[in-house]
Amino acid sequence: MSVEKYKKEVGMMNLERLIEARQVVPEVQFPISDQELLSRFEQLYAGAVNDVLREFTLLHQALPHRIKPLKLYQTVAGFAFTVKSAPNTLVTGEMSFRAKMLEEMHKNAFVIYDTSNDEQSTAWGGVMTATAKGKGVKAACVDGGIRDTHQILNADFPVFYKYRSSNGSLGRCLITHYQIPIQIDDVFIRPGDVVLGDADGVLIVPRTVAYDVLLRAEEIKRNEQQIFGWVNEGQSVKEITDKGGYF
Repeated sequence: MSVEKYKKEVGMMNLERLIEARQVVPEVQFPISDQELLSRFEQLYAGAVNDVLREFTLLHQALPHRIKPLKLYQTVAGFAFTVKSAPNTLVTGEMSFRAKMLEEMHKNAFVIYDTSNDEQSTAWGGVMTATAKGKGVKAACVDGGIRDTHQILNADFPVFYKYRSSNGSLGRCLITHYQIPIQIDDVFIRPGDVVLGDADGVLIVPRTVAYDVLLRAEEIKRNEQQIFGWVNEGQSVKEITDKGGYF
C-alpha cells in the first residue's frame, strides 16, 4: 500500500499548519537597526506599549503578575532568548547542556525562562548573572526561582522572578530545550520577540509587529505628554476630554 493511500484510509492528521503556528520562528528584519529599535523601546514604558498591543487585538502579551521585578527598574528591552526546564532528578549531562546554552546567549538577549511550574529549585543565580552580563545580555525573566540575590543586585542586572530560595536546580530541575517557542500561561513567546521589562512586569511584543507597535507607542507617549501639560496648566477634565484627551 502506498503512503498516500495509507494516509487517506487511516485519516492521518495534517499537522503542517499547527507546526507552522507553534514551531516556526518568522525571520523579520526591521527598517532600523536592532540597537535603535531597542533603544527607542527603552524610552517607553510597558503600560503604553500594552495599550498599543490591545489596539492590535493582542490581549495576552503581559507575563503573569506572579513574575515581579527584583528592583523597580526603568524600562529594559531585548530580544527573547527562550529556555525551557522541568522538574527532574536527572543530573548527568545537565552541566554541559547548561554551558552550551550559555555559550549561545547573545548580545541584547532578554532571557525568558519557563520552568514548567517548578516550585522546588532556582533557575538563576549569581554566576548565571555574571556570565549573562558579560555577554551583553540585557535582562532575565524566570517563571520560577532565583538565588544569590545580593550578587544579582550588586551586578546591577535586571531580573524578574517568581520566588527566591537557596535550592539550586541540579538534581531538582533539568534544562530540556532553549531557543524554541514557549508558552507561559496565555503568553506565547518566540525567540527574537521583543521583550520589555519595567516596574510593572514583563511584556512580549511579537517580532512580526514590533516596529509598527513601536511607532504607535511613541505616538501615544507624545499624546500623553501633551495631556500632562494640560493637567499641569489646571485645565478641567471636560476641557481636556473635549480636545481628545483621556485619563
